Amino acid sequence: MIGVAVLGSTGSIGLSTLDVLGRHPERFQVVALTANRNAELLAEQCRCYRPAVAAMADPAAARRLQSLLAGMSGAPEVLAGIEGLEQVAALPQAHYVMAAIVGAAGLRPSLVAARAGKRVLLANKEALVMAGALFMDAVAESGAELLPIDSEHNAIFQCLPTGFRAGLAQVGVAQILLTASGGPFRDWSLEQIAAVTPEQACAHPVWSMGRKISVDSATLMNKGLEVIEACWLFGTGPERVTVVVHPQSTVHSLVQYKDGSVLAEMGNPDMRTPIAHALAWPERFDSGVAPLDLVALGRLDFQAPDPGRFPCLRLAFEAARVGGSAPLVLNASNEVAVAAFLEGRVGFPGIARVVEETLASSPTQAVVGQDLAFLIDLDRRARATAEQLIATGSV
Repeated sequence: MIGVAVLGSTGSIGLSTLDVLGRHPERFQVVALTANRNAELLAEQCRCYRPAVAAMADPAAARRLQSLLAGMSGAPEVLAGIEGLEQVAALPQAHYVMAAIVGAAGLRPSLVAARAGKRVLLANKEALVMAGALFMDAVAESGAELLPIDSEHNAIFQCLPTGFRAGLAQVGVAQILLTASGGPFRDWSLEQIAAVTPEQACAHPVWSMGRKISVDSATLMNKGLEVIEACWLFGTGPERVTVVVHPQSTVHSLVQYKDGSVLAEMGNPDMRTPIAHALAWPERFDSGVAPLDLVALGRLDFQAPDPGRFPCLRLAFEAARVGGSAPLVLNASNEVAVAAFLEGRVGFPGIARVVEETLASSPTQAVVGQDLAFLIDLDRRARATAEQLIATGSV
């Protein structure tokens, strides 16, 4: 029986993971679940999946969870705070760890799982954007298995030969083609985009996601972060990564080879497919996703992204090329800017302006060989800079 810990079990990826795990009870046992503040839903999950441990990032929510589980036969041990999440990530009985905590908050427990030599199912792209060198070193040193869960990176993984870690050029790869839905505003004018509301930005036309990642998809920053993630996962530079807008979200990504071949992974837009792939790898099993009907689909469209309407994508490519601390600053300032947009403190175009000004105000520093404390301090300072720009109205 394979023990699985799900970090972020109440989010969309966590819910999809539990759905897949529930289809294979003979193979997997849920040993731990974590959430941020949703104690009510986590309590329901605990009653259903009977984990040995449950953790809440928010200590008050952990106390609430403890109260909700009072009297439950075989109730899990309840942990609290970032330390509780880290304990879950390192549990000896957790062979696989689904790292699905959104944003920078997921870095520390994801890194703990990598250092503990787990099979890490990585849905938290920020772990690589913020600390790519540190994270990949941990994977190499511990012998952890790192499998990507983002549908695009999972698709690339499926399209690459097994020896790709020797170098993409050595296995004949010419280009990685990273697909993007284009979000809800791909055909909007600049005037329309300037007036976008949080409700509009969170209404993704294809995927059902949380508010933060939905806004990132609308600005194309999510794709920019995925470019940086792809560079770390597949050992390449941004010059070998091309973003292609594909509104149907059926071709999840492609790999172009030197001989002219292009391999694509296709399927209905459902996160249970990459989750099932990573759980079963190198085997395959049922995910619960309906098979793709190509006749009903009818057409596949592709176009280049418009950098004028979506400057966040340009900023992410620039940060990837600069390297060092630039991707970390990009992510930190974006998280602050998205939160401010959702709270009504900046307009939609202001997100990119906050990120650009924070990058310009933050000298690039070398991060290779630095420890986690150094990176967390850089992240804190970048966030403070972004908050100050918003507070002073300079963006």
